[in-house]
Amino acid sequence: MATRKKSESSLRLVQVRDPQKNVHVAVVEEPNLRLLDSHGSVYALAMDAIEKGKRIADVMEPLEETLVYDQVYGGASDWKLLPAFGGVSDERCYVTGTGLTHKASVETRQSMHDPSKAANGAATIETDSMKMYRIGLEGGRPARGKIGASPEWFYKGVGSILRAHGEPLDVPSHGEDGGDEAELAGCYVISKDGQPYRVGIVQGNEFSDHVMESRNYLYLAQSKLRACAIGPEIVIGAGLNGPIHGHAMIERGGKTIWAAPLASGEEHMCHSLGNMEHHHFKHAEHRRPGDAHIHFFGADRFSFKDQLHLVDGDVMVVRFDGFGRALRNPLKVDSATAELLKVKTL
Repeated sequence: MATRKKSESSLRLVQVRDPQKNVHVAVVEEPNLRLLDSHGSVYALAMDAIEKGKRIADVMEPLEETLVYDQVYGGASDWKLLPAFGGVSDERCYVTGTGLTHKASVETRQSMHDPSKAANGAATIETDSMKMYRIGLEGGRPARGKIGASPEWFYKGVGSILRAHGEPLDVPSHGEDGGDEAELAGCYVISKDGQPYRVGIVQGNEFSDHVMESRNYLYLAQSKLRACAIGPEIVIGAGLNGPIHGHAMIERGGKTIWAAPLASGEEHMCHSLGNMEHHHFKHAEHRRPGDAHIHFFGADRFSFKDQLHLVDGDVMVVRFDGFGRALRNPLKVDSATAELLKVKTL
């Protein structure tokens, strides 16, 4: 069947699982989802496009069959939304990120880690977090063809930590908190010759333990080792050029208890997309043929800045303009007492 003509920037895809547990890719055609023939994942679609030297839109084969998006999105259908990007085994999908890219987020970190902050919460010294942000301001947007300053980088885990729209984000028994971080993330595949390709951009909730991090900034690495959510849609071929606006909300008992506007995209960041991509993929181990990568680009605002403590059942909502329907995830807290994990000796 001939591919429907659609500009790369407006092409939005979802991954869905049917009642028989088979995975499908579908094109968002509001108010419906149009299923594609073959290509059981966005990853497979991207790798096929690379192999054929074509764009993703040119290798799609839409079917006549459609699903009512409202039913799938709201959980009223036997078809279930999956994370918007995937299709490779968990151990071949790496989830990472670049932080300290948005001024509002840096100011939150600054207030967390300044031991001499005033009673009104104003930071009085420049922390390492603010120094890193200034490095980005001064060198994170290099001239075309040049290498810029290296940004902060963090590791979150492998594909098993990804959650879909509607799935809970867990605070483990050893965790101190679970906090929203509304962000955009890039989705990538590595071709057979080791070349990284950006498949598209998704909205996500990077989710981390801000209470642990606030104790000492050196706990940042551990605070990031949590589940995260992406989707429900991936925008194929998208970048971060220009301003990107949106909003984040926390709902409790069906009521909004916190909300904030979001401002992202290169216009609101101290590092360019190209610079962040270079410093992630400059490492040879990040260019292993067949791997997939999901890389978060940093947060603008999150509720922890306003001293909101999330509780079990709270719903975190993320939506960026142009990136499809909102991503909604409830918080699930494991209230069990953390137990000592003993390692056995062979």
